[in-house]
Amino acid sequence: MTRWAPDARGRLHRAAVDLFEEQGYAPTTVPQIAERAGLTTRTFFRHFADKREVLFSDDAITADAARLMREAPEGLDVLALVRDRLRTVAETTFEGSRSEVRRVRALIAADPALQERDLQKRAALAEVVRSAFADRGEDPITAALVGDLVVSVLHVALERWLDEPADDAAATPFADVIDEVLAASATLLRSATAGR
Repeated sequence: MTRWAPDARGRLHRAAVDLFEEQGYAPTTVPQIAERAGLTTRTFFRHFADKREVLFSDDAITADAARLMREAPEGLDVLALVRDRLRTVAETTFEGSRSEVRRVRALIAADPALQERDLQKRAALAEVVRSAFADRGEDPITAALVGDLVVSVLHVALERWLDEPADDAAATPFADVIDEVLAASATLLRSATAGR
């Protein structure tokens, strides 16, 4: 096995997803993943804490969210900022990887332990966003609502984007799906408060 193989993390990820699809998540072992990738178990643990984290990118999503919030332009209102940051995530993290994201989401949907981990990651992401908006001076209620809104919009948009029957090249850009879901959220909120 090659000790300093290029793209070890990517190879481990691809090997794990292939094995999870072939034989299921629970029966797949870390040594099997490492062997399929042509690497050592030790190399696996340099990149991932456990086999679940292959599908959840360790803390990369929450770290990216915190970074994106720090880099957010000043002067945007809350919804404009949410739209700007979600579109950035769509374009930099998801676009061009629809097939792979679809594979991973199917694996998560098929396993209760992975579903639980997904919920934990969503809660962590909502907390990062809540904290970032609080740091920007938003009141605690607004910050908490925005944190949950961002996670809900992201996941509803992701489901819609992945459910499109079109091939990857013909799929609606994920950033445009984000806009659709945000618009639907705004319409829902307006109709809920219209009678008051």
